[in-house]
Amino acid sequence: MSETLSTIIEILQDLHEDVDFESEDKLIDRKILDSFDIVTLISELSNEFDITIPADKIIPENFNSAQALANMVEELEDE
Repeated sequence: MSETLSTIIEILQDLHEDVDFESEDKLIDRKILDSFDIVTLISELSNEFDITIPADKIIPENFNSAQALANMVEELEDE
């Protein structure tokens, strides 16, 4: 597991400690994360990884799993 993914799972567990973020891949589709969680998550990811998440990246596909979030963060870090 990458360091980015591990950090994202820690952030997610602070939001919902009862969810298995390593295997859950429908965080938005199953309404596990609500709009407040998304705003909190964007803020936490921005601070933790020193990135800016543009509006066009705030789509369900990028927030449905910890791995999808890690992929997005790594992509933004490379820009």
